[in-house]
Amino acid sequence: MTFQSSSELHADFYKKAVEIGSLSKLVSNYLKADLAVLNPNGREDYNLYFSGDIIRQSDSLAPEIIKAQQEPFSEQKHKHAETLKWLTRRLFINFKRLEKCDSDGREFISILTRELRKFKKLQNNWMLTI
Repeated sequence: MTFQSSSELHADFYKKAVEIGSLSKLVSNYLKADLAVLNPNGREDYNLYFSGDIIRQSDSLAPEIIKAQQEPFSEQKHKHAETLKWLTRRLFINFKRLEKCDSDGREFISILTRELRKFKKLQNNWMLTI
């Protein structure tokens, strides 16, 4: 079993957040082409909004990590950590919603879900260090 120093853990955690952000943008752009088409009843697919939500939420992960690391007080760090936990939960929920959509890009959501699980493990370890 190898142990990571706090700075290595922070770097890996931050890199995973950036990776999830870039992957979610790619997947959302891929899904957008399928979801932007109007349904036969003339309405737009509501899943289109979830694809935008994953971009917004995943883009908020890395800045929230930086904010937490820069805070001098533990209480403020924990507030940012709670925000990260909320964002992670929301991402899981939106990934599940997008897995049910009618698109060829659904398979890519499972990749994002796996990466988010890895992120969550790193997050749990990171929270012990702040």
